[in-house]
Amino acid sequence: MQIPFLSSLFRTRDKPQNHYIGTDFHYLFGPSTSGKSVNEFTAMQTTAVYACVRILSETLAALPLQLYRYTPGGKERVYDHPLYHLLHDEPNPEMTSFIFRETLMSHLLIWGNAYAQIIRDRLGRVQGLYPLRPDKMTVCRDDRGKIFYLYTKTGDENPNIKPYGQVALQKEEVLHIPGLGFDGLVGYSPIAMARNAVGMTMACEEYGASFFANGASPSGVLEHPGVLKDPAKVRDSWNAVYRGTGNAHKVAVLEEGMKYQQIGIPPEEAQFLETRKFQLDEIARLYRIPPHMIGDLEKSSFNNIEQQSMEFVKYTLDPWVIRWEQAMQKALFLPEEKKQY
Repeated sequence: MQIPFLSSLFRTRDKPQNHYIGTDFHYLFGPSTSGKSVNEFTAMQTTAVYACVRILSETLAALPLQLYRYTPGGKERVYDHPLYHLLHDEPNPEMTSFIFRETLMSHLLIWGNAYAQIIRDRLGRVQGLYPLRPDKMTVCRDDRGKIFYLYTKTGDENPNIKPYGQVALQKEEVLHIPGLGFDGLVGYSPIAMARNAVGMTMACEEYGASFFANGASPSGVLEHPGVLKDPAKVRDSWNAVYRGTGNAHKVAVLEEGMKYQQIGIPPEEAQFLETRKFQLDEIARLYRIPPHMIGDLEKSSFNNIEQQSMEFVKYTLDPWVIRWEQAMQKALFLPEEKKQY
């Protein structure tokens, strides 16, 4: 006996749906517990995040990118394949291979995904590769369950996409390198996943900047023996003369029996420097970067720096390289070439 409700439910559930819309994870961004608003661009304004992204992007872009053919004795380098020139020298007329890989790697480290448009000829061979902005890309499924990409063009970043607005790209037209994710299709942004740690770093930098903007002196109270008719005017006149690094160490002149009493907590008592060092380690931990590579030499020595550099190659760089290699082999080779190259 078949129950109509259950049969319709199973048919609806089993049919591929277009419920999977995009890499737009902006709901993961926003205010952190420190009160700072964290997104891809504000995170890059912190020195620790910028240093980690730059190290990984430049290191991967500087590695040799070669094309090989399988042989009975192992493999041999191939120079006459069209992909060799694109990957090793110029993916497109506007970029070198270094700039192309550096750009896509920075996208991968910030947004968790890297995209490039694949330009093919009539035979399906790759003629060019152009980066696509991850924040303008949406990954979708059609009614048959096949993946396609929706790219929203708002500027002149890609000369091959002529109209402005949303442009649909087939799976064969996009090189997609996903980062760590929950479904194996789209990666999640490391910045979004660790926005509280990044927000804390931003708050520490802003606190230090505000401290020096106020003349590198803590806050205080002006005490007056009588009643002031306009306390705001007194406060503003005091700040105009003594606030800011340019007015630091000036001699204060107090009139009418006023006294200055310090109430702020000095940075050393609030463990400001220790907090900044800890946040530096937090960001380095996020990207698995040895602290000495981003300027923290406190726990480094001649003996352990060499070991940390070896661990960086094995545990940090190798996984990214394998992720790149497999994504390019999957997207760029023709089906009959994948067994040979």
